[in-house]
Amino acid sequence: MNIFSEIYGTYFRIAAKLLEKEVTDDKTVRDTVQREGFRDSVLFLPQKLIPGDEDWGLFSRTSDGKLKRITNYPPVKVLTKLQKMWLKAKLADPRIRLFMDDDTISELEKRLGDVSPLYSREHFGFTDRFSDSDDYLSSSYIKHFRMVLEAVKKRKILYIDFVSGHGRRMGGKFVLLKLEYSPKNDKFRAYCYLLKNDRIKSSGIINIGRITNIIDTGRTFRTPVSMEEYFLSRKCSSPAVIRVTPARNGVERFMLEFASYEKHTVRDLVSGEYTVELWYDEQDETELLIRLLSFGPVIEIMGPPHLRQMAKERIQRQAELIGKYRKEN
Repeated sequence: MNIFSEIYGTYFRIAAKLLEKEVTDDKTVRDTVQREGFRDSVLFLPQKLIPGDEDWGLFSRTSDGKLKRITNYPPVKVLTKLQKMWLKAKLADPRIRLFMDDDTISELEKRLGDVSPLYSREHFGFTDRFSDSDDYLSSSYIKHFRMVLEAVKKRKILYIDFVSGHGRRMGGKFVLLKLEYSPKNDKFRAYCYLLKNDRIKSSGIINIGRITNIIDTGRTFRTPVSMEEYFLSRKCSSPAVIRVTPARNGVERFMLEFASYEKHTVRDLVSGEYTVELWYDEQDETELLIRLLSFGPVIEIMGPPHLRQMAKERIQRQAELIGKYRKEN
């Protein structure tokens, strides 16, 4: 069941944006489609909007060659009951306060006061997730998150004090490139470059929950940066080599789980098994290992040797804990 109707998809939004003005032109239509649409949208969508043999009839041609909308008023977006129920459920997620201020949330809660939420957080059970989630309700966390989010959007240079994963207090000037949520850790983290004398010194990742103080320097990093170059600088020297069996839809689940990773895959036509070379960020090695072990006997970690040894040690610890639990109970 689709919660949101397809009419509120990309093409609807493009058409609605163009219909906001009573009069527009061909160039604006093509520019909007290219900017707001998909890569291949320019091949057919303008023909649907500009009057012709295949158009949708949303515009008519004026005497001076302009495009005039056929409606008296711009389109109005109406939410269905199901959509309101979904939105009411999202308001119960503490993470939403990172993106909305209290006044906006209060207004939404007021308007949705007579609406039942589509689901509650108690309906979900999470496995393979760390228990020390970020404190999304903390006022300092919310403040730091919003400053980081703005810095990512505007390439601001921030001075950040934080505590490393090893407990060391660190600080410096950073340009923040990307903000990411980790479902396994239930934490937000920022990909960044450490600056020295306004030049890139090294790359890193800062967990938002470990930040103790942020100072806006009031300056913007003007040097062009590329996320591709950033991830290339952090990529492991040797990929993880994983053998994946087709049992229990193992191949499909594995490819879906690691869809965002750079990989090279070879299939054994006889056994149906796949050998996957998986490149990853070395700092995320522990998280990668946890995700791999969640597949159980469906996969085998073939290499590199240190990753295979880490998996062996983690499995042995789990076996010891299970044995201890059985003895006590």
